[in-house]
Amino acid sequence: MAASIKRIGILTGGGDCPGLNAAIRAVVKAGIGIHRLEIYGIETGFEGLIKKQARPLTLEDVRGIVNKGGTILGATRHHNPFQYQEKIGEETRTADRSRTVLQHASELGLDALVVLGGDGTLTIAERLWQMGLPLVAIPKTIDNDLPGTDVSIGFNTAVITAMEALDKLHTTAESHHRVMIVELMGNKAGWIGLESGIAGGADVILIPEVPFNIEKACEKIIERKQRGQPFSMVVVSEGARAIGHEEVYVDPRSRRLGGISHNVAEEIERRTGLESRVLVLGHLQRGGSPISFDRVLASRFGVHALGLILQRDFGKMVAFRKAEVISIPIREATAGLNLVDPNGDLALTAEALGISLGR
Repeated sequence: MAASIKRIGILTGGGDCPGLNAAIRAVVKAGIGIHRLEIYGIETGFEGLIKKQARPLTLEDVRGIVNKGGTILGATRHHNPFQYQEKIGEETRTADRSRTVLQHASELGLDALVVLGGDGTLTIAERLWQMGLPLVAIPKTIDNDLPGTDVSIGFNTAVITAMEALDKLHTTAESHHRVMIVELMGNKAGWIGLESGIAGGADVILIPEVPFNIEKACEKIIERKQRGQPFSMVVVSEGARAIGHEEVYVDPRSRRLGGISHNVAEEIERRTGLESRVLVLGHLQRGGSPISFDRVLASRFGVHALGLILQRDFGKMVAFRKAEVISIPIREATAGLNLVDPNGDLALTAEALGISLGR
């Protein structure tokens, strides 16, 4: 007979997003309050298990955090134990510290682990699960690019943040007869750009899934100018690219995206004669208080993840499908990306509203 679950660890990996604290709170409140478990917070993603940095979480620790953005446990993108960067003297080397993770999890007395993350973090989690680490996963990413779940923690708050920025920019664009180009996050998936663009009254939306023709985008702007509307709102995902071109990078060596909006602004100003201005929303999309949807979703995910652990149904990720929380194998959530269908309902709705997708 398997030993009972007594102590659970929880960590947040990758980039932060609104709603992480609500999920942590749910695991702690249900774990301690209902099941009398011990909950340990692992600091700074898997790095906390590499360095054995963990602390007990109490009900007091999670009081008042449901409305707070970020994560009380810290997060980092540089926490891959299979390719861990460590400094030895003046040199930096890459080492496989996956066995260290398993060893420290055992030394901490963890019977299971809850991992909150996106595709990178969950890929790591799947490999550690295959090595014998009992864990379950909770999906979080503002890009909403994880397959297997209709939506992830943080996405809807990011959309609201982007929409509110568009609302504010609309008035200044109209007052000064300008074209305002807003660059949003979205590496391979254009969900934030498309949804916030529709909600925020954008005239042009350029996303990674639809390589754009700048002439087609400018046709929309010129058409508005000829109708007596000499201003336009343009949304550009950071991973958008022109037909026949690659993505634009701030740093080609690290392949960090950024700058496509400036290229688009230059072309629009040259082709339309309208003054163009750029706003890169950047990490503002990751910050702030989560909206009610993300607070509730994160709470549901936390409770269901705890249920999976108590059932010893490891190697699973909780997911949101058709308004219900279910579970799927983590490997399904890391097999490819959830991308906008260029011919799907959302894209066609945008075009039916007169929005140009640059095609």
